[in-house]
Amino acid sequence: MSEKKRGFLGRLFGGKDKAGDQVETAAETVADEAAPQGAVSADTAAAEPEEDPSLHVEMDVRPVAALNEPFQPQKIEVVPEAIADIEPARSQLPPEEPIPTDVAPEPEAEEPTETLAEPESEAAAEPEPEITPVPDVAPEPEAQPEEPKLSWFQRLKKGLSRSSSSLTEGISSIFTKRKLDASMLEELEDILIQADLGVDTAMAITDRLSDGRYDKEISPEEVRAILSEEVEKVLDPVAKPLDLDTGKKPHVVLMVGVNGTGKTTTIGKLSQKLRSEGKKVMLAAGDTFRAAAVEQLKIWGDRTGAEVIARDTGADAAGLAFDAMKEAKEKQVDVLLIDTAGRLQNRAELMDELEKVIRVIKKHDPEAPHTVILTLDATTGQNALNQVEIFGKVAGVTGLVMTKLDGTARGGILVAIAAKHGLPVHFIGVGEGVADLEPFSAKDFASAIAGLA
Repeated sequence: MSEKKRGFLGRLFGGKDKAGDQVETAAETVADEAAPQGAVSADTAAAEPEEDPSLHVEMDVRPVAALNEPFQPQKIEVVPEAIADIEPARSQLPPEEPIPTDVAPEPEAEEPTETLAEPESEAAAEPEPEITPVPDVAPEPEAQPEEPKLSWFQRLKKGLSRSSSSLTEGISSIFTKRKLDASMLEELEDILIQADLGVDTAMAITDRLSDGRYDKEISPEEVRAILSEEVEKVLDPVAKPLDLDTGKKPHVVLMVGVNGTGKTTTIGKLSQKLRSEGKKVMLAAGDTFRAAAVEQLKIWGDRTGAEVIARDTGADAAGLAFDAMKEAKEKQVDVLLIDTAGRLQNRAELMDELEKVIRVIKKHDPEAPHTVILTLDATTGQNALNQVEIFGKVAGVTGLVMTKLDGTARGGILVAIAAKHGLPVHFIGVGEGVADLEPFSAKDFASAIAGLA
């Protein structure tokens, strides 16, 4: 090998020359990239002595100034004989471990970053209050003791509570540790009239109190007892049950009254009572102006097993009454209850229509209707007196039913009506149920309105 080449190798492997160092580094890079797998690395080659004549390397060297240009790999020739000399050195290296093919390479290590662990579920991230599932079937309420059922008198007393309370309070305020005098009697008379008992009844009560009691103390309890007795005297003659066993078949009952007095409900209750007595009953829905009244009567018919004769809303009420009379005769009905439209007693055209219904009924039976019942709303007050007078003239009222004695009633008006007109009172009602319509009792009514037990 020439001196020129040997001097270059010395610089290449000896690291003495600065410029040679740069060339040496470049040469090593080229050798590593160009060498096949299993070839000798530059470090191994550097471990061989420089004087080894079997190693021949030919290389084109560029001047140092050319290093600033982009590096271009140069051709390196390796003498085959040199490889044989290197083999012993390779045998001293530790054996290479085979790279497993079935194991994925480990990912490059990354700098640890602080991350927040995601919650496994929404429930873990933000716990919610536990919700108890509601069963499909609501739990049965705890058994509560049943309220004792009120007797008829207790219900009547409750229904007349407004009138009895005003009377009791007024009497107690007057007759308290005072001797009876004319001013006390005048105050009592005013209280009785305000309770709708009527002037005649009020004067009868004050006359009874003044008899032999002037300048004497009298307790409120004594006054209420006298009140009850006098009211009973007035009501007793009119307390008559409804008698339908007259030998007429059918026995025709016509129900009349103003709007909202409870005619249709009273018909249903009467039907229930008559059916329980074994009578065959037919209902005629003569209130053709109100669809609700027709449907209500049909419901009562289903409940009581009574046949209902009905027409479309707005149909002629007189024509319906005529058809009902005809069918009731053909089917041998015991009692025919005919409903009518509510009408104000001061509307002449409506009262004329009621007269027409009665004329049509008489075409089948001149004596019909056999019973004409006027329903009175107990909350009406003094207007009830006018209703009795007008309906009595037009329809020939034969009896009364007082309804809606529900605690707001001014029941004293029944005493005034009985004293003036003397019409029989057949029933009184204290509610909507079938059992809330009972035959009228003068004694019970008088005791209830006076606040006696």
